[in-house]
Amino acid sequence: MNRNTLLTLLFVLIAAVAGAQDPLDAVKKKIEKKDFAGAKADLAKVLAANPKNKQAYVLSGQARLGLEDFYGAIGDYTYALEIDSTFAEAWNNRGIAKAALGDNEYAILDFDKAIKFNAKSSEYYTNRGFAKYDVEDIEGAYFDFSKALEIGPADADKYFNRGFAKAELGEFISAVDDYTKAIELDKTDATLFNYRGVAYFNVQNYEKALADYNEAIRLDPKNSLMFENRALTRVATEDYKNALEDYNKAIELTNDDPELYHLRGVVKYYLDDHDGAIADYTKAIDFDPTNASYYDDRALSRKEKEDYSGALEDFTTSIELYPSDADTFYQRGLVKLAMNNNYDACLDFKTAVELGSTDAKAAMKKNCK
Repeated sequence: MNRNTLLTLLFVLIAAVAGAQDPLDAVKKKIEKKDFAGAKADLAKVLAANPKNKQAYVLSGQARLGLEDFYGAIGDYTYALEIDSTFAEAWNNRGIAKAALGDNEYAILDFDKAIKFNAKSSEYYTNRGFAKYDVEDIEGAYFDFSKALEIGPADADKYFNRGFAKAELGEFISAVDDYTKAIELDKTDATLFNYRGVAYFNVQNYEKALADYNEAIRLDPKNSLMFENRALTRVATEDYKNALEDYNKAIELTNDDPELYHLRGVVKYYLDDHDGAIADYTKAIDFDPTNASYYDDRALSRKEKEDYSGALEDFTTSIELYPSDADTFYQRGLVKLAMNNNYDACLDFKTAVELGSTDAKAAMKKNCK
């Protein structure tokens, strides 16, 4: 065989190797395109040919996650771990599948293993942080989100996650610092401004809270929550007129939230629009007839209109729903006094005193023998 023939065969061999694409590459592309069913079908063939391919099981788990077949995904990741018990990616992904099923305690155990075998992955710490948050281990979540930032690279999401955990721990000033760093990295995310506004609100820095809500609304003018938050801040500064406008807009965007109607009713109460307040409280009750505070507040507006029978009915319903609220017994007692039913009023005052009301104690001293 001459030299030219050898070179020709070599080129053919190289071309053949280059053209032999790894079947998993095609699967990865399908997963990226969210063709999860197609990826799953391809992986079944790969695994039939090589049932010890741990990476194929991990990809199969990803496809099943995309199809929301969480139990199937757990099975695939478990197969991968039976092949290689140190496979950090499989531990992490199985934890994700368990968390998706609400099984956060066992998800945390899987994330622990992922971190044990790869302690340099910020993703694994972040995932464990979310799982810890869901089981109300906020300090643990804070630690994990901090570790994710330490490993890096730093990004807006990582600062936001830690800021959120700090806020849950009541560390609002420190949370502002993290939200600010997140905003420096991403000035286009309305959510970041909204949450920093919440943190400023909680330290009673209403001016900065309003500025953040204004920017959040500018970036995302279709989000009712941001209008609601700005309204709450305006109520705190007794700017009821503008608060009412914000609640109107929030309800325009989300018209099935009972709390929005309730809060707008409160603003109308402060503006002495008791008919409007009663209408909003009634709407809130239509959506949620089990919330005692809605009846309490409607009763107060009815009392202002001297509709004592309506107020009495509402306070009574509230007591049936929540029989340990001292103020409701006290307020019902006042209504009964206004209706000249002193005996029953004193019974209510007595119950309110037993539940801890100092106002009722004074009312008893003045009206009851």
